[in-house]
Amino acid sequence: MAFFATNKRWLGAAVVSGVAIAGYMLTSDGRNSIRAGASAYSRFPPSADFPDLSKHSNHMAKVLTPKIYAKLRDKRTPSGFTLDNVIQTGVDNPGHPFIMTVGCVAGDEESYETFKDLLDPVISDRHGGYGADAKHPTDLDSSKIRGGLFDDKYMLSSRVRTGRSIRGFGLPPHCTRAERREVEKIVSSALDNLGGELKGVYYPLNRMSDQEQEQLINDHFLFDKPVSPLLLASGMARDWPDGRGIWHNKEKNFLVWVNEEDHTRVISMEKGGNIKSVFDRFCNGLKQVEDLMKKDGNEFMWNQHLGFILTCPSNLGTGLRAGVHIKIPKFSKHPKFEEALKKMRLQKRGTGGVDTAAVGGTFDISNSDRLGQSEVELVQTLIDGIDRIVEMEKALEKGQSIDSLLPK
Repeated sequence: MAFFATNKRWLGAAVVSGVAIAGYMLTSDGRNSIRAGASAYSRFPPSADFPDLSKHSNHMAKVLTPKIYAKLRDKRTPSGFTLDNVIQTGVDNPGHPFIMTVGCVAGDEESYETFKDLLDPVISDRHGGYGADAKHPTDLDSSKIRGGLFDDKYMLSSRVRTGRSIRGFGLPPHCTRAERREVEKIVSSALDNLGGELKGVYYPLNRMSDQEQEQLINDHFLFDKPVSPLLLASGMARDWPDGRGIWHNKEKNFLVWVNEEDHTRVISMEKGGNIKSVFDRFCNGLKQVEDLMKKDGNEFMWNQHLGFILTCPSNLGTGLRAGVHIKIPKFSKHPKFEEALKKMRLQKRGTGGVDTAAVGGTFDISNSDRLGQSEVELVQTLIDGIDRIVEMEKALEKGQSIDSLLPK
């Protein structure tokens, strides 16, 4: 059963607003919701609705049991998000060729409490045993960073990004059109008031030409069109491109995406290996945006346990991914390459993103953790790891052994 709706249409089946199909309906505000009283759920036992996860490999599939499903199936958050909404992307997408996906999403801030019996174990599984009573630290003081200026011979670019959600609004898998448009208004209004090196312009997608969009995508400034099965199954692509856009400063080294996978994605980036400068700008810009939003009575979703609340449980806590595009043709062919990355708490992707392969020994290397450590700690983890990777690449260039340099 799919929950992806757009323009009053269920995947292949037309529906009139407010008219139920098999117990589900699309309400006049554009949300999926369960019909009060005689819903389809009441006609069958939970076992009849339990999904077939026999060929699945994601964190949700590892955790979800018939018992948990039976306990949570009939629950919903105050805005109407259900367990089947939570797990649909993991049901529709059994696995991924490059990464272990999470397999579930949140539709609102309350999802993490209403469905905690499923989401707490998923979070623990994804974030290395993060406890249900653990507290997450936040630290955006970039002056604490040590090092962070890498040799441009190896470093093509540096980037730090995170997500932020605005309290009181549904997240992209579940928000109404009105909510999405209001998020866009709140964020773009705050960004319009940035000054100095951060002064920039907001560009709504629905006012861009196809050529302008393609150019920004090719330049790695703009998020791609919603073709990923993970985005489509979760409902994040409804009404595309309504309410979406990109803001960037004049230098295009500080960017904000609006209403893609999260309400916002905040990105600081530049060519070369100065990750310290990138993180300085990231922290400064993020603080200014939050302060401007607070003046208008808005705030980010945050709590002591999960840190900053985002759509995917993989991004809870800091939501931070600090990364570099690094050219390491020697070390990347070493038999201990992937093992070493794992021990240093780093992950690799192709330079085109999560669904791409590396070309010419060039990788996107970033921190693998998000939750349980602060922003400063995660960026320092990346810096220390890249320092060691470059040292090993230099040794291999000279024909030397790197056994003593490999992380233990």
